[in-house]
Parts: sequence; C-alpha cells; structure tokens
Amino acid sequence: MRGERAKPPVLKRFGQHFLTDRGVLEGIAAAVATNDSDTIIEIGPGRGALTDFLATRPNRLIGIEIDRALAENLRRRYSSNDRVTIIEQDVLDLDLSSLSEGPWVVAGNVPYYITTPILFHVLKPPFPRQAVFLVQREVAQRIVSPPGSKTYGALSANLQAVSRAEILMNVPPRAFTPRPKVHSAVVRMTPRNDPVVEGVEVQRFRTFVQALFGMRRKQLGNSLRSASRLSAEEAAALLRDAGIDQKERAESLSPSQLADLMRRAAVISRGS
Repeated sequence: MRGERAKPPVLKRFGQHFLTDRGVLEGIAAAVATNDSDTIIEIGPGRGALTDFLATRPNRLIGIEIDRALAENLRRRYSSNDRVTIIEQDVLDLDLSSLSEGPWVVAGNVPYYITTPILFHVLKPPFPRQAVFLVQREVAQRIVSPPGSKTYGALSANLQAVSRAEILMNVPPRAFTPRPKVHSAVVRMTPRNDPVVEGVEVQRFRTFVQALFGMRRKQLGNSLRSASRLSAEEAAALLRDAGIDQKERAESLSPSQLADLMRRAAVISRGS
C-alpha cells in the first residue's frame, strides 16, 4: 500500500492527465458493456481509477501501461486478483486481438497526442466487440461528423467505414489531475455489421482516404489523380461513371462513396 500512496510524478512526454471524477468514471465503466466471456483491455490505466471499477467484474482484465512506475504500482495493487494482468508496453507495439482468448472489448483514457494512431490500431481487423474511449472533445466531434460538415475528415470517414460511433458525455477539464487545456468527451464505437470495407481493404482504404483528404482544397478530379496515380482523363471518366461531379471535394463524400472510388481506381490501375 505504501507504494500506491507514493504516486509517481506526472510525465508530460506520455500526455498524462488522470481522470479523477467519480461520476465520469462510473459512466465510462457503465458504457463498457460486457458479456462474461469478454476480455476487457484497458489502454493507459494510469493510477487505476477506471481499473478499480472494471476489476470488480468476472471478466479477465488486461491493462496496458507504458509508464514503468505506474505499471509496477498497478501490479502491486491487483496482485491478489488473478483475473487482472498488467502489461508494461506501448499499446501500438501489441497485437491486441492476440491478448484475448475470445471476444474482447476496449476501454481507456487515450493520450491526446497519439489518439488517432491508437484508434486506428484498435479498430482494425479482427475488431473488438466494442471500444469506449475518453478523448479530446474536438476529436470525438470529428469521429461522429457526417459527410459535408465542417469537421468531417479522414478520421471520420475511416472510423465510420468500420464502426458506428456515439458521444456519450462531455467531460470538463476539472475532472482531471492535472487539468488539460481542452474539454474531453466519452465516445463509444461498435463495429458495423455491414462494414464499408473489410479485411485487407481496411488498410488500403485508410491510405486512400488519407491521400484524398490530404488535399482538402483540391477538387476531386485533381485529388483523385494524385491519390490513385491516374491520368486526368482516367480520373474524369471514373468520376463520371460513379455519378460524382469532379468539382466536388473529398469531404462531401460518404465512406461508401469513397470505398467505391477506391475500388474503381484499383481496377483502372490494374488494367493500365
């Protein structure tokens, strides 16, 4: 217990802001809906505030913590609970699906500086049954933004192609220690039964979408040429066949339309 009370210092390089508001913690825990067969993977358990709620369940719980001192404290804290395992490692270096012996769900307070890489890492085949994350509010709004809105972008299209997302609650800075300079939100993502892309197409889609949205101000006729290495004539014909005006921009297209363009472009590239 002495080791737990002697809290390790906050490490800015890991973007640490520890959630301390009990009401928010209870809300996140409640949002993580589990079956008895699920393995719960918590990313960045930190000082164990959310872990305490999750560890009361009959599920196997795996906490992934990159901070050595925090990981050691967590191991001591849950040493008497044989359902809890603490892994000291960067989550991006782990194959999350291999940690579970069956279905799995993910939860966590995600460091703001690597939010997008973590979201992409979690939401790739094979998918978890559900993911509940505390993220910067601006990121949560981008995740759920519809096509054509000001905040719809590559992150929106990529995550909406494979999951359905909802914002469950907004979280003010005072809920953390130390306080971040931005507001946060809890977002829940559930893999779609009808994903726009599957299997090996997921990574291809992400690369294609990132390339298109990297040229947001360009009209589709031009950005599609660059993203797919098509000639001006090929890009114009592709868009005409897809029923899309080449003066449109990527942010006006739904994930389904973007996937259709990717597949059409691949056919042309293979034939040339």
